[in-house]
Amino acid sequence: MMQYLNDTPVASIIFIFTLITSVYAFNDHSVYGKFMLHPYSIVHHKAKYFTVITSGLIHADGMHLFFNMATFFFFAFPLEQLLGHWQFGLLYILSMVLADIPSILKHKNDYRYHSLGASGAISGVLFSMILFAPFMQIGILFLPPQLGIWAIIFGPLYLFYCYYMSKKSNDNINHDAHFFGALAGILLTVILFPGIIPHFVAQVMTKLTGGG
Repeated sequence: MMQYLNDTPVASIIFIFTLITSVYAFNDHSVYGKFMLHPYSIVHHKAKYFTVITSGLIHADGMHLFFNMATFFFFAFPLEQLLGHWQFGLLYILSMVLADIPSILKHKNDYRYHSLGASGAISGVLFSMILFAPFMQIGILFLPPQLGIWAIIFGPLYLFYCYYMSKKSNDNINHDAHFFGALAGILLTVILFPGIIPHFVAQVMTKLTGGG
Protein backbone atom coordinates (compact mmCIF):
# COMPACT_ATOMS: atom_id res chain seq x y z
CA MET A 1 0.00 0.00 0.00
CA MET A 2 2.83 2.38 0.83
CA GLN A 3 4.25 1.80 -2.64
CA TYR A 4 1.00 3.02 -4.20
CA LEU A 5 0.98 6.08 -1.93
CA ASN A 6 4.55 6.91 -2.90
CA ASP A 7 4.20 6.32 -6.64
CA THR A 8 0.60 7.41 -7.22
CA PRO A 9 -0.52 9.52 -4.24
CA VAL A 10 -3.44 11.26 -5.97
CA ALA A 11 -5.04 8.08 -7.31
CA SER A 12 -4.47 6.37 -3.95
CA ILE A 13 -6.19 9.15 -2.00
CA ILE A 14 -9.14 9.27 -4.42
CA PHE A 15 -9.48 5.47 -4.29
CA ILE A 16 -9.42 5.27 -0.50
CA PHE A 17 -11.65 8.31 0.03
CA THR A 18 -14.26 7.09 -2.47
CA LEU A 19 -14.38 3.69 -0.77
CA ILE A 20 -14.81 5.29 2.66
CA THR A 21 -17.54 7.77 1.65
CA SER A 22 -19.43 5.15 -0.37
CA VAL A 23 -19.43 2.56 2.42
CA TYR A 24 -20.40 5.27 4.93
CA ALA A 25 -23.35 6.24 2.70
CA PHE A 26 -24.47 2.58 2.59
CA ASN A 27 -24.86 2.77 6.36
CA ASP A 28 -26.18 6.32 6.61
CA HIS A 29 -28.66 7.05 3.85
CA SER A 30 -28.93 10.71 4.83
CA VAL A 31 -25.61 11.18 3.01
CA TYR A 32 -27.34 10.49 -0.30
CA GLY A 33 -29.65 13.46 0.11
CA LYS A 34 -26.70 15.74 0.82
CA PHE A 35 -24.21 14.42 -1.74
CA MET A 36 -26.27 13.40 -4.79
CA LEU A 37 -26.35 15.62 -7.87
CA HIS A 38 -29.66 17.53 -8.10
CA PRO A 39 -29.82 19.55 -11.33
CA TYR A 40 -33.06 21.30 -10.34
CA SER A 41 -31.43 22.84 -7.26
CA ILE A 42 -28.34 23.87 -9.20
CA VAL A 43 -30.28 25.60 -11.99
CA HIS A 44 -33.32 27.02 -10.20
CA HIS A 45 -32.03 27.64 -6.69
CA LYS A 46 -28.38 28.34 -7.53
CA ALA A 47 -27.48 25.90 -4.78
CA LYS A 48 -25.71 22.59 -4.22
CA TYR A 49 -23.01 23.28 -6.81
CA PHE A 50 -20.71 21.15 -4.69
CA THR A 51 -22.70 18.05 -5.67
CA VAL A 52 -20.93 17.91 -9.04
CA ILE A 53 -18.01 16.67 -6.92
CA THR A 54 -19.66 14.95 -3.96
CA SER A 55 -21.96 12.87 -6.17
CA GLY A 56 -18.82 11.20 -7.49
CA LEU A 57 -17.84 10.08 -3.99
CA ILE A 58 -20.88 7.86 -3.36
CA HIS A 59 -22.40 4.85 -5.09
CA ALA A 60 -25.79 3.20 -5.27
CA ASP A 61 -24.76 -0.21 -3.95
CA GLY A 62 -21.85 -2.60 -3.55
CA MET A 63 -21.89 -3.78 -7.16
CA HIS A 64 -21.87 -0.21 -8.49
CA LEU A 65 -18.94 0.61 -6.21
CA PHE A 66 -17.05 -2.58 -7.12
CA PHE A 67 -17.41 -2.07 -10.87
CA ASN A 68 -16.29 1.56 -10.75
CA MET A 69 -13.41 0.96 -8.36
CA ALA A 70 -12.19 -2.08 -10.31
CA THR A 71 -12.05 0.05 -13.47
CA PHE A 72 -10.34 2.82 -11.49
CA PHE A 73 -7.77 0.37 -10.12
CA PHE A 74 -6.81 -0.97 -13.54
CA PHE A 75 -6.48 2.41 -15.22
CA ALA A 76 -6.01 5.26 -12.74
CA PHE A 77 -2.79 4.12 -11.09
CA PRO A 78 -0.83 3.57 -14.32
CA LEU A 79 -2.34 6.77 -15.78
CA GLU A 80 -1.05 8.92 -12.92
CA GLN A 81 2.45 7.60 -13.57
CA LEU A 82 2.13 8.58 -17.23
CA LEU A 83 0.38 11.94 -16.79
CA GLY A 84 1.95 13.19 -13.58
CA HIS A 85 0.32 13.84 -10.22
CA TRP A 86 -1.36 17.22 -10.65
CA GLN A 87 -2.25 16.44 -14.27
CA PHE A 88 -4.02 13.26 -13.21
CA GLY A 89 -5.90 15.07 -10.44
CA LEU A 90 -6.96 17.80 -12.85
CA LEU A 91 -8.16 15.30 -15.44
CA TYR A 92 -10.14 13.33 -12.84
CA ILE A 93 -11.93 16.34 -11.35
CA LEU A 94 -12.61 18.08 -14.66
CA SER A 95 -13.90 14.85 -16.24
CA MET A 96 -16.28 14.49 -13.29
CA VAL A 97 -17.57 18.05 -13.63
CA LEU A 98 -17.77 18.13 -17.44
CA ALA A 99 -19.57 14.78 -17.52
CA ASP A 100 -22.29 16.16 -15.23
CA ILE A 101 -23.03 19.31 -17.23
CA PRO A 102 -25.16 17.57 -19.92
CA SER A 103 -27.20 15.86 -17.19
CA ILE A 104 -27.71 19.17 -15.41
CA LEU A 105 -29.00 20.75 -18.61
CA LYS A 106 -31.10 17.72 -19.56
CA HIS A 107 -32.79 17.36 -16.16
CA LYS A 108 -32.84 20.98 -15.00
CA ASN A 109 -36.66 21.01 -14.75
CA ASP A 110 -37.04 17.54 -13.26
CA TYR A 111 -37.25 18.01 -9.51
CA ARG A 112 -37.25 14.25 -8.86
CA TYR A 113 -34.03 13.56 -10.76
CA HIS A 114 -30.91 12.81 -8.73
CA SER A 115 -27.73 11.01 -9.74
CA LEU A 116 -24.59 9.65 -8.15
CA GLY A 117 -21.41 7.73 -8.89
CA ALA A 118 -17.89 8.35 -10.17
CA SER A 119 -18.91 7.29 -13.66
CA GLY A 120 -17.87 10.41 -15.54
CA ALA A 121 -14.46 10.75 -13.91
CA ILE A 122 -13.61 7.07 -14.28
CA SER A 123 -14.70 7.08 -17.91
CA GLY A 124 -12.38 10.03 -18.47
CA VAL A 125 -9.52 8.10 -16.86
CA LEU A 126 -10.31 5.00 -18.92
CA PHE A 127 -10.25 6.76 -22.27
CA SER A 128 -7.21 8.82 -21.38
CA MET A 129 -5.36 5.59 -20.63
CA ILE A 130 -6.56 4.06 -23.89
CA LEU A 131 -4.84 6.89 -25.77
CA PHE A 132 -1.57 6.04 -24.02
CA ALA A 133 -1.85 2.25 -24.11
CA PRO A 134 -4.63 1.03 -26.44
CA PHE A 135 -3.38 -2.56 -26.30
CA MET A 136 -2.98 -2.78 -22.55
CA GLN A 137 -4.37 -6.15 -21.44
CA ILE A 138 -7.35 -5.92 -19.07
CA GLY A 139 -8.40 -8.94 -17.04
CA ILE A 140 -12.16 -9.44 -16.91
CA LEU A 141 -13.45 -10.02 -13.38
CA PHE A 142 -11.07 -12.55 -11.82
CA LEU A 143 -9.25 -13.62 -14.98
CA PRO A 144 -5.57 -12.63 -15.24
CA PRO A 145 -4.58 -9.89 -17.70
CA GLN A 146 -3.10 -12.51 -20.03
CA LEU A 147 -6.61 -13.85 -20.61
CA GLY A 148 -8.20 -10.42 -20.80
CA ILE A 149 -8.95 -8.03 -23.64
CA TRP A 150 -7.27 -4.96 -25.04
CA ALA A 151 -8.14 -1.61 -23.50
CA ILE A 152 -9.20 -0.30 -26.92
CA ILE A 153 -11.90 -3.01 -27.00
CA PHE A 154 -12.80 -2.76 -23.32
CA GLY A 155 -13.52 0.99 -23.65
CA PRO A 156 -16.31 0.78 -26.26
CA LEU A 157 -17.80 -2.26 -24.49
CA TYR A 158 -17.83 -0.23 -21.28
CA LEU A 159 -19.67 2.62 -23.01
CA PHE A 160 -22.14 0.20 -24.62
CA TYR A 161 -22.90 -1.27 -21.21
CA CYS A 162 -23.49 2.23 -19.82
CA TYR A 163 -25.77 3.14 -22.73
CA TYR A 164 -27.74 -0.07 -22.24
CA MET A 165 -28.10 0.55 -18.52
CA SER A 166 -29.14 4.18 -19.06
CA LYS A 167 -32.04 2.98 -21.21
CA LYS A 168 -33.02 0.12 -18.92
CA SER A 169 -32.61 1.27 -15.36
CA ASN A 170 -33.95 3.85 -12.98
CA ASP A 171 -31.40 3.55 -10.20
CA ASN A 172 -30.09 7.13 -9.77
CA ILE A 173 -26.80 6.06 -11.38
CA ASN A 174 -25.78 8.62 -13.98
CA HIS A 175 -24.98 6.20 -16.80
CA ASP A 176 -25.14 9.03 -19.34
CA ALA A 177 -22.11 10.61 -17.71
CA HIS A 178 -19.89 7.77 -18.94
CA PHE A 179 -20.12 8.98 -22.54
CA PHE A 180 -19.42 12.62 -21.76
CA GLY A 181 -16.72 11.65 -19.28
CA ALA A 182 -15.01 9.67 -22.06
CA LEU A 183 -15.09 12.71 -24.34
CA ALA A 184 -13.75 14.90 -21.54
CA GLY A 185 -10.93 12.47 -20.84
CA ILE A 186 -9.89 12.40 -24.49
CA LEU A 187 -10.05 16.19 -24.84
CA LEU A 188 -8.15 16.88 -21.62
CA THR A 189 -5.45 14.36 -22.51
CA VAL A 190 -4.97 16.02 -25.91
CA ILE A 191 -4.63 19.40 -24.17
CA LEU A 192 -2.16 18.09 -21.58
CA PHE A 193 -0.21 15.97 -24.11
CA PRO A 194 -0.60 17.49 -27.61
CA GLY A 195 1.37 14.62 -29.17
CA ILE A 196 -0.90 11.90 -27.80
CA ILE A 197 -3.00 11.44 -30.96
CA PRO A 198 0.01 10.69 -33.22
CA HIS A 199 1.28 8.40 -30.46
CA PHE A 200 -2.06 6.56 -30.38
CA VAL A 201 -2.28 6.27 -34.17
CA ALA A 202 1.29 4.97 -34.36
CA GLN A 203 0.52 2.22 -31.85
CA VAL A 204 -2.61 1.18 -33.73
CA MET A 205 -0.84 1.15 -37.10
CA THR A 206 2.05 -0.85 -35.64
CA LYS A 207 -0.37 -3.44 -34.31
CA LEU A 208 -2.34 -3.61 -37.57
CA THR A 209 0.80 -4.08 -39.63
CA GLY A 210 2.08 -6.80 -37.33
CA GLY A 211 4.88 -4.77 -35.84
CA GLY A 212 3.94 -5.33 -32.21
